[in-house]
Amino acid sequence: MKRRFDQLDVFTGTALRGNPLAVVHAAQGLDDARMADFARWTKLSETTFLLPPTAPGADYRVRIFTPGGELPFAGHPTLGSCFAWLAAGGVPRTAGQVVQQCGVGLVAVRRDGTRLAFEAPALACEPADEALLQPVCAALAIGRTQVQAATWLDNGPRWLALRLASAAAVLAARPDHGRLKTLAKVGLIGAQPAGADTAFEVRAFASMIGVDEDPVTGSLNAGLAQWLIGQGLAPGRYVAAQGTALGRAGRVHIERAADGRIWVGGEVAPCISGEVAL
Repeated sequence: MKRRFDQLDVFTGTALRGNPLAVVHAAQGLDDARMADFARWTKLSETTFLLPPTAPGADYRVRIFTPGGELPFAGHPTLGSCFAWLAAGGVPRTAGQVVQQCGVGLVAVRRDGTRLAFEAPALACEPADEALLQPVCAALAIGRTQVQAATWLDNGPRWLALRLASAAAVLAARPDHGRLKTLAKVGLIGAQPAGADTAFEVRAFASMIGVDEDPVTGSLNAGLAQWLIGQGLAPGRYVAAQGTALGRAGRVHIERAADGRIWVGGEVAPCISGEVAL
């Protein structure tokens, strides 16, 4: 059976500079194994499958697969799937806001100028274990003293987040993905120098789920924003760069609204549209 298929570049307005996403429309009838097989075949960090909603108030339901398995939530698949759903003629129940159903529940997505932005889901933080930080730092080839703060962030995906002294320190990391695969999914963030066009540099390593380095990561940036803004270490509105080490130029727009909710936004560039036989 042929189904509509889109491939998009997320967190960029210029194709080939962000994080690619594959989207399969009208995925009814595909079982878990078939979805997982196709996600491994695309070899992208995520592939999504759009389905009719089953929860009251949702506009559509999405299932999100990496090459290593299914995720309850992820950021760039949320923005990309919403873009694809709207481009295919989807009409939200409430004008100006799309409600996505996924593994963590309902996630609101709104238009923000030329960008889409999702509401950061609830975040759980836990202290990082020093016994884990030592081997993680060794696997990244960074000194332990370069880590200014560390915590676990869990908003569906679970990340070990490390705040480094600078953006340069983030870009200097040389990950040993084989070692990291046995340790944790790791996110790095460091402040840019004064005068830079972004506030922070971010990197994400997820070899545990088949993605050595993710080009641009919405779930991680959402958790980092909630953590750092909550600690007074980041302003309520900023832009983070990610993908620099991979030759990409992802831009993640963070905004804390007056009601305290944090929105994570980015542009989406369409690349491929057609049909896929599954």
